Amino acid sequence: MTSKNNGLNAALVSNLQDVLSKRRGGNDEVVKSTEEAAPSTSDSVDVVAATEEIDESKPIVLVTNGDGIDSPGLVSLVEALVLEGLYNVHVCAPQTDKSASAHSMTPGETIAASSVSIKGATAFEVAGTPVDCISLGLSGALFAWSKPVLVISGINQGSSCGHQMFYSGAVAGAREALISGVPSLSISLNWKKDESQESDFKDAVGVCLPLINATIRDIEKGVFPKDCSLNLEIPTSPSSNKGFKVTKQSTWRQSPSWQAVSANRHPGAGNFMSNQQSLGAQLAQLGRDASAAGAARRFTTQKKSIVEIESVGVAGKTDTRVKKYFRLEFVAKEQEHTDEDLDIKALEDGFVSVTPLSLLTKVDSETQAAASEWISKALNADQ
Repeated sequence: MTSKNNGLNAALVSNLQDVLSKRRGGNDEVVKSTEEAAPSTSDSVDVVAATEEIDESKPIVLVTNGDGIDSPGLVSLVEALVLEGLYNVHVCAPQTDKSASAHSMTPGETIAASSVSIKGATAFEVAGTPVDCISLGLSGALFAWSKPVLVISGINQGSSCGHQMFYSGAVAGAREALISGVPSLSISLNWKKDESQESDFKDAVGVCLPLINATIRDIEKGVFPKDCSLNLEIPTSPSSNKGFKVTKQSTWRQSPSWQAVSANRHPGAGNFMSNQQSLGAQLAQLGRDASAAGAARRFTTQKKSIVEIESVGVAGKTDTRVKKYFRLEFVAKEQEHTDEDLDIKALEDGFVSVTPLSLLTKVDSETQAAASEWISKALNADQ
């Protein structure tokens, strides 16, 4: 490591080096280039794709989400799908929380896809957005199969009703599947601070699993509504829901609240990490390894979408710069919803809201009617 005035405590740097060295089997050469430390992504993927065994008698289901691969919503859903024993379950999900990433992608950059051990499933965590995950998963480059029968995105922590669908990474993952011609579902739980608990995700799975099974069954029969994705919103108390209701997308949204804050990061941290990119990558891996243990703790408190923005103004040709720091939090506002057909109204009344989404700006009446008719038949067939 080169000796530079990075602004970080020397003892801290030394401790980090020791930890990383031990994790690499005692190798003293901690800082190596990315190319030397790991094989290329394409080489790793080719090995996986060539050796992956697929039971062709079972339909393939691909699962992603916006909250990250360690989130209890995804874990509960995948466990239930595996337990059903009816599907080949594959997971391609973000390695970290990307819940407000909307339909963003990461072009022009190398994205790592790392295998993850999930019992009964083939799983990868991806250093990208939910849309990256689905686009990669459906590309044929990551998995040996060509196309799944269904993509499921969720279970998301927090409502994605109304205009929140435009922000939601979970909904965007399902939308990307629809763009690629694959039927999809997005699922969210109306999580509330001081009221919801992690076990609610298991209850939410129990609520939506019959509809998932009906969806796959009817896709194979060719009677599932075409050209639409279904967004399921599960009420705060899933086990006491009042049933399913086909709804329309409302205009409800959480209000963005920007707060000016003081700088909360060490002034030398940015320079240090930029000068030590390889060490930074290893520290990121160290953090990912700890993410599973921290997942339960993260979900015991209300999740907040926080963004730090640096505002820079340059006066003339001088080097004078003004820096300001802001944080963004989405704040729920109490609103009156009188239309019984709207997603947020049904959700607040205790129903499971099922909203057909299309690639059009607004779902046409024919698609809405077809989805409503299918859901009614599907649920009655399972009773």
